[in-house]
Amino acid sequence: MPRPLGELEDSVMTRVWKWNRPVTVREVLEDLQQERSIAYTTVMTVLDNLHQKGWVRREAEGRAYRYEAVSTRAAYAAALMNEAWSRSDNPAAALVAFFGMMSAEQREALSDAMRIIGPAAQVPLSEGAVTQAPENPVQAPENPVQAPENPGQALENPGQAPENPGAAEPEAER
Repeated sequence: MPRPLGELEDSVMTRVWKWNRPVTVREVLEDLQQERSIAYTTVMTVLDNLHQKGWVRREAEGRAYRYEAVSTRAAYAAALMNEAWSRSDNPAAALVAFFGMMSAEQREALSDAMRIIGPAAQVPLSEGAVTQAPENPVQAPENPVQAPENPGQALENPGQAPENPGAAEPEAER
């Protein structure tokens, strides 16, 4: 399971994913410099770290490397969601809370994804209808697609959830 990318790692990977081709440190640097002051060696170190962590592969080109993403941003996001869900003491309650936080657009995207997976996995989320009940059902709110006032209360032991649970600590610039 991947650990969440740091802020600078995410900025670099965003470019690698967006460009969808092998990139050089110089290309990433020049694009990043449109937003912030950053050194060549910092970008080089971040790309080297991403290579060591398995996020990018690299191929030598002269005295430099070209870096290419190993997987997609969608696969990264899915792995993070799966890891968070699998750590829950009550996965069904976590899903109910998660679905309750979703916007209409997110619910539509989920419905589209379920159609792609196939009929056996279909769980319509529009209109609050659920046609397949889990073996150990969770007491769901009357309208599961309406966000609860305190999303964490649907979980048995939510602890103190951060305001933005997906946010990572910013990395120090060198």
